[in-house]
Amino acid sequence: MRGDTGELYRAFAEREARGNSASYQELAERVAGDGRLCALLDGLPAAKRQPNLLFGAVRHLGGPVTEGWPAFRDWAVGHWAEVSATMLERRTQTNEAGRCATLLPVLAALPQPLALIEVGASAGLCLYPDRYRYRYRYVTGTGFGSEIGPEFGPEASPVTLDCELSGPVPLPASLRERLPEVVWRAGIDLNPLDVRAEEDMRWLESLVWPEQTHRLDRLRGAVRVARAEPPLLVRGDLNATVRELVARAPAGATPVVFHSAVLAYLPPEEREEFAATMRELPGHWISNEAVSVLPSVARRLPLPAPAGSGLFALALDERPVAFTGPHGQSLDWFGEA
Repeated sequence: MRGDTGELYRAFAEREARGNSASYQELAERVAGDGRLCALLDGLPAAKRQPNLLFGAVRHLGGPVTEGWPAFRDWAVGHWAEVSATMLERRTQTNEAGRCATLLPVLAALPQPLALIEVGASAGLCLYPDRYRYRYRYVTGTGFGSEIGPEFGPEASPVTLDCELSGPVPLPASLRERLPEVVWRAGIDLNPLDVRAEEDMRWLESLVWPEQTHRLDRLRGAVRVARAEPPLLVRGDLNATVRELVARAPAGATPVVFHSAVLAYLPPEEREEFAATMRELPGHWISNEAVSVLPSVARRLPLPAPAGSGLFALALDERPVAFTGPHGQSLDWFGEA
């Protein structure tokens, strides 16, 4: 199994960490070639060997992730009992409120008001698209520059989401006066996190990559928003629970089930089961996943995602409308969408 684990970390270094976290790129590259650590990781279930989970667990326990490879390697091996226990107990539940910036145009186009239901909700921070401020920029020329675009949302919000736009993104002027109206919000997760629990929030902070201080600030601001009105979060499997939550949506509201970077953790047969369920339920379904995760979306893409970009495909009721940055940093709308 060492080859598989090594390849997992090499791929993470190249496709995800490169250009985003020099610390994690170096650590992932070195883990990939380290027989001792790969052997320790191989002692865990395959789903628990993820780079983000290992690095998050070491950070959560107070270990070094920015002090270079020797310090990280020695600490992780020397504290493996605690590291592995944390990896077995926890999940990679990155709760990136920035993704709301890519969801906003779709939510604004749906019949109002909305009843939002997020599957894989973590702490539910993406259930507040009506409480954040949005600052858009239009990509110019070859993509090396941008010009100021529209801003929406309450100026007093502790969270401002920046997003670069390309293509004919539908952002109606009416958003300046009113964001989508959310009258009910709920989420499903195998292990929901409580915004009022300090230990849960410390785990979320451990999952933010070291160099990305803007994401840490954004996370803390989103937690303040959620603590003012904690969401309804249900512990359960999404396939077993989504029907129940859709049925609980208040009369007169449009049920909207959405998810980002969630279905990739399910085996293909469970993804198809979920897709089949969503086709039967009332309301709308917004998916924001890696391009290969949902075949029904992938085969309808008007063009392939740039190689190695790591972009997601945003789709409404299985109809792809845009490529998105995985943390909500970009929105590339399709011309015919």
